[in-house]
Amino acid sequence: MGGGDFDPGSTAQLLRRAGTVVAADGGAEALIALGRVPDAVIGDMDSLSPAAAARIPADRIHHIAEQDSTDFDKCLRNIEAPLIWCAGFLGARVDHELAALTVLARRTDKRCILIGRDDVITLTPRRLEMELPAATRVSLYPMRAVTGRSTGLRWPIDGIDFRPDGRTGTSNESSAPVVTLETDGPGLLLILPAMSLPPLERALEQAPRGWPRPA
Repeated sequence: MGGGDFDPGSTAQLLRRAGTVVAADGGAEALIALGRVPDAVIGDMDSLSPAAAARIPADRIHHIAEQDSTDFDKCLRNIEAPLIWCAGFLGARVDHELAALTVLARRTDKRCILIGRDDVITLTPRRLEMELPAATRVSLYPMRAVTGRSTGLRWPIDGIDFRPDGRTGTSNESSAPVVTLETDGPGLLLILPAMSLPPLERALEQAPRGWPRPA
């Protein structure tokens, strides 16, 4: 849980499903407001108020003082889980949102879904197969140079050299009941409507492990 914008209703549903809940610094405030004391708080603690800290057992607060990474990055590098839902990182401030997307692209060995009010975003694994309703928006945005292949998209991505300062794949859409994506390296973000979270979860859980842990 981050300290940015989030939808209280959908986040409350995730909290009921989550086995462990981690706050990125000030994200603990939002969790407490939703009635959940975090199992861990990780960050530089520049946003956690004394009042919120007093409601959290001291051994759950993990202070990492360095300023070379964001609190989101500090969380991901200290979490091991098969799938991580990340709320409170999209919307509100564009600079924070861009920083979260950068972390998502950097932590290539983590299976994470950024969950916003309108969109869900993940780093595309080596191969992903999803069941999607017809004409579902499927946007692809490269964080580095990357190529890949697809089936079930209105505009196939085969033969396209994606780059953040060149060709991107926004506003594509599904044209078949099943969409498959294969990429030749990490770095391609998949952006779907928020209602596509369930099929995206299933697809990520079934996808083969692939990208190595970053140095």
